[in-house]
Amino acid sequence: MSGGSVEEISEDMDRKIEQAVCVEDIMSSSSVGMSDLSDEILLCILRHVPVCDLLMNVAKVCHKLHTLCHDKTLLAHVRLSEEYLADDLLVRHLLKQLANHVLSLSLNGCYWLSGSTMELLARCRGVTHLDVTGCRITSLRLSRLLSSLSLLRSLAFDVMPGFNSAQLSSKAVDSLSRLSELRQTLLTPSYGVVPCCAQLRKLMLQFDIPDVTREGVGVCCQLMVGQSSVPHYQQLEEFTARLAPGEVNQTLLLLYLAVFSVHVPKRLRVFLVSIPGPNPAHWPAAPSLAQSLGLHGDLEALQLPRSWLDSLSLKRALEGNSPKHLSFSRCPALWPQVFQSLLDGGVRDCTQLTSLNLSGINQVLYSECRSLDDQLVPETVNQLAVSCSNIKHLNLMHTHYHHENSPGLSGETHLCASLAKFQHLHSLTLPVCALSDGLNSHQISTNNTPSGLFLGLKKVPRVGLQNYKPDSDASLSRDSTSGLSQLLAGCHVLQTLELIGPGFVSVLPRLEPCSRASVEPRGMCPWARGVGDSHLAALEALPRLHRLTLAGLPGVLRGTGLVQLTRQCRDLQILSLANIGSLKVMNYTSALLETLKQCTQLQELRLEQPYLNANASFFEALSCCSRLQRLCLVSRSGTFDPSAAETFMERCRHVVMCHMFMGGTLVACGTLQKTLVDRFSAARPALSVVIYPLHHEDLPSVIREIPLTLLDRVTLFQSHVAQPPHLSPL
Repeated sequence: MSGGSVEEISEDMDRKIEQAVCVEDIMSSSSVGMSDLSDEILLCILRHVPVCDLLMNVAKVCHKLHTLCHDKTLLAHVRLSEEYLADDLLVRHLLKQLANHVLSLSLNGCYWLSGSTMELLARCRGVTHLDVTGCRITSLRLSRLLSSLSLLRSLAFDVMPGFNSAQLSSKAVDSLSRLSELRQTLLTPSYGVVPCCAQLRKLMLQFDIPDVTREGVGVCCQLMVGQSSVPHYQQLEEFTARLAPGEVNQTLLLLYLAVFSVHVPKRLRVFLVSIPGPNPAHWPAAPSLAQSLGLHGDLEALQLPRSWLDSLSLKRALEGNSPKHLSFSRCPALWPQVFQSLLDGGVRDCTQLTSLNLSGINQVLYSECRSLDDQLVPETVNQLAVSCSNIKHLNLMHTHYHHENSPGLSGETHLCASLAKFQHLHSLTLPVCALSDGLNSHQISTNNTPSGLFLGLKKVPRVGLQNYKPDSDASLSRDSTSGLSQLLAGCHVLQTLELIGPGFVSVLPRLEPCSRASVEPRGMCPWARGVGDSHLAALEALPRLHRLTLAGLPGVLRGTGLVQLTRQCRDLQILSLANIGSLKVMNYTSALLETLKQCTQLQELRLEQPYLNANASFFEALSCCSRLQRLCLVSRSGTFDPSAAETFMERCRHVVMCHMFMGGTLVACGTLQKTLVDRFSAARPALSVVIYPLHHEDLPSVIREIPLTLLDRVTLFQSHVAQPPHLSPL
């Protein structure tokens, strides 16, 4: 933040104070300014100012603010994770001022900072919580840090290739022995520092090891088997692990879990393991672990891969407990037991549940037909809403609901009416077909008529392509969005909404190739074609919407609903659009440009469309998003205008991530990438520019070089709702 913007904030605060704080009998006299406020009120205001601005700008305004900005309550907990303009020099200066005050320090995702800057963290000797995930931390550097931070109780870092725990000094090992929380992102097969942490209560692991090195050599975990120091987890209360695809990651996980086969910690109350793909490695000890988790009545969170649990084990794990987070993603065999436990007293207190992931739970993979029993039932969801009344995060991706096929209550109740009873929902993921009021509520293109392979669906009559005009919403039948309207009326506090077509697969998914195995091979659900522009326009009823994902919506014709939506949802900060409308031609370009011009608060945009034309008009509209920080464009046959892209980067000075995977030659992509890096990297230390042909065979190795923080957050497509606590994408 510049000094001028600080003055603008001060003037804005003065204006608001003048309106709200003036005493009635002196309203005609002078107003109250910031300098007239008490220290307590000013501290409350300054708590919302990022620490960089606090120390480098606000503290220079006057002597009073200088004193308050150095108050220990403002400097005790510092997060630099998204201070993208903070270069090494600035961070070193900040660390010098923070050294005697900071207790909790996060540089999570600060991939641009040098190793020498990381060394200066040793000055902050009072730190008890340190997060340097994504930073350049070698085993020797970690050793020096830990030797100085004797009060450290919580640590998060990356285990990089070449990490060697034997290089840790005795002082470092001593500090590790006192840790109660550890988060390791494993980029190479290793136990990391886990064997040194005898007092761990919380262990969070992320496995992101490729099966093959850059040189094409296979990676294996055989060296780990012979290690004498293995984890014991005597005091462990929480265990969380999230895996990227690959056999190495699964093998390594089983090594970490080996001790659980012998002894399950008595205090264990959180066990979350997420393994992508339809066939996770088998772990024989899973049923006994589930039984142990249910013994003490204090289970808080549970997620196990689909092959690890059977109905009896799940029943024993949940019985008599009151969990807060449950995930049964891609576990169709557990469908009956999940609802029996949640609805029929199998859980002691369902009102404690705040996060529920049922993604793909009713999906019969690769089946030739689908029965009514394999769909979401409104009455069941209605009972779930009544029993689990405090759910804030609900994920129903890769499920199905077909309104015409649903018996419901008296044959009329829509699934959305049942979902509307989750009145505390903050984030929701739904299959697109769940919004449709029926297969025939909209006309359907003859080119997209579903075949007889679809789940016993009756054939749809052949009809012509509807002629949709920008102002034709009123011509749609009044009840075409009646189900969605009920949902929006009940869930008015939604901040995150993801609408994803059941057959949608991104060209760049986070869990490739596993996500393809989780999607039906028969293609897009025909009910999704009944969701169009009028449904998008109806989303304007969500004024608090901050994050919106729309993927796999073939029924959108012109995109006019997007324009109406963004006109009302002025606080939209994160927008992800993928495969909207026809895949043969991009038919909502005009609406997209108008939409972008209205997204003045947008910070992150991910756009995936086969025929995207990123020309001068596109980048000019995108330039209206003055607060944009992260941009990802994915288009297998897309084109781009290099000069327009350069002008856009010049106008939008906050952009620190520009990833474009499109058509074009390797030379054209490389030239633009070099131009942007050479011109803007000096002023933007965190700048990440990747421009590469989507069809090129070397793309996987290029993606592997992108900082994991950016991959998880933007570049690779994934759901962000009801993910395991602590390991949800940053």
